[in-house]
Amino acid sequence: MDEPTANVDMGLPHLTQGTPGIGGVIKRYNEDFLVEEIPLYRPSGAGTHTYFVVEKQGMTTLAAVQMIARALGRRPQDIGYAGLKDAHGITRQMFSIEHVEPERVAALSFKRVGLEVAGRHGNKLKLGHLAGNRFVIRVRDLPGRPEEALPRARDILAELSRRGVPNYFGPQRFGARGDNADIGRAILREDFAEAVALVLGRPGPFDHGDVQRARGFFDAGDLQGAAAAWPWAFHEQRRLCQALVRTGDPRRAWRVVNHTLRKLYFSAFQGELFNRVLARRLGGVDRLWEGDMAWIHRNGACFRVEDAAREQPRCEALEISPTGPLFGRRMTAAEGAAGEMEAAVLAEEGLSSDQFVSTDGTRFEGGRRPLRVPLGEATVEAAHDERGPHLVLSFDLPPGGYATSVTREVCKVGVASG
Repeated sequence: MDEPTANVDMGLPHLTQGTPGIGGVIKRYNEDFLVEEIPLYRPSGAGTHTYFVVEKQGMTTLAAVQMIARALGRRPQDIGYAGLKDAHGITRQMFSIEHVEPERVAALSFKRVGLEVAGRHGNKLKLGHLAGNRFVIRVRDLPGRPEEALPRARDILAELSRRGVPNYFGPQRFGARGDNADIGRAILREDFAEAVALVLGRPGPFDHGDVQRARGFFDAGDLQGAAAAWPWAFHEQRRLCQALVRTGDPRRAWRVVNHTLRKLYFSAFQGELFNRVLARRLGGVDRLWEGDMAWIHRNGACFRVEDAAREQPRCEALEISPTGPLFGRRMTAAEGAAGEMEAAVLAEEGLSSDQFVSTDGTRFEGGRRPLRVPLGEATVEAAHDERGPHLVLSFDLPPGGYATSVTREVCKVGVASG
């Protein structure tokens, strides 16, 4: 609900645990974290859609979409984009808009956002129309000289390039306070009182000012005071609190929560369960088991592994990888030892796969996700600027891959943000 994402290491194991991390801090300054989309295709030069590159600082994709749509007098859903980027750092990504002349787009001007028209095309950009992302990340405040950290950083990147990057869902998935999965878990169990309390109450270390006050009012039972205290940017919390005042019933009040946010909470719970499975298979993330559902990196298709020994050379070449579960009604379950492991993770929650059905109108689709992703064009160099010495990490990841999965392996010990 428009809160910044907390930097949480989540205590997950590292694939490169045999090599000590370099420490340091990422995201000290916006320009320390650059992500640029690698487009799946370029605009053809003809068509009713204008494609344009947006460079933004400290702003999410959705916030930029709303701002640009307002300036053009269009609905936010009229603007197409291939991927979602969070507010941290500098991001460059392609947008599209239909029936708006390129000259009108080029004339737009905003603070923290630059635009450059790329050309016309015949279709709207949609989520997934993306080949990957290129990251350039500066690691500052190293415990020693950057040159001393270079060998370890290069060894770690070499191992990740050979074995793949653990495809953990990063802390962005779990929200500002790290509790999105807890909210999803509560809704799945139909504990709406717990879900509402997590959204509106229980102030923590990442809450400040009016947000902290609003949560305190809620915990004290002052719903009117809480509704009035939420800042204007937190309109979803305010609406939920007002609905609770009107109805007195957490289940009925929950109906006002935006459908996109409901899906976000459920997907966070799916992500937490996936991370647990990956953590248990991490040491053999580059090994296939009979009964695995394998991911073909070339096209995103899956197939069941009947003969692991026969398929293993393709796995070692990073052409295919074992997958983990995104539990839901359309997920194909693994078999054998992999299936037993996935079922055990659910059993620890007191759940079974057939319980992943809608309790609040949200569809729990499910699917498979590779346990690792390829690391492309990875380099690390020592550098120095007006802010001091640092290391520069550069690498490519496929769509859906988290840069934090790389930086936490390289840095270890928290991967602190500035």
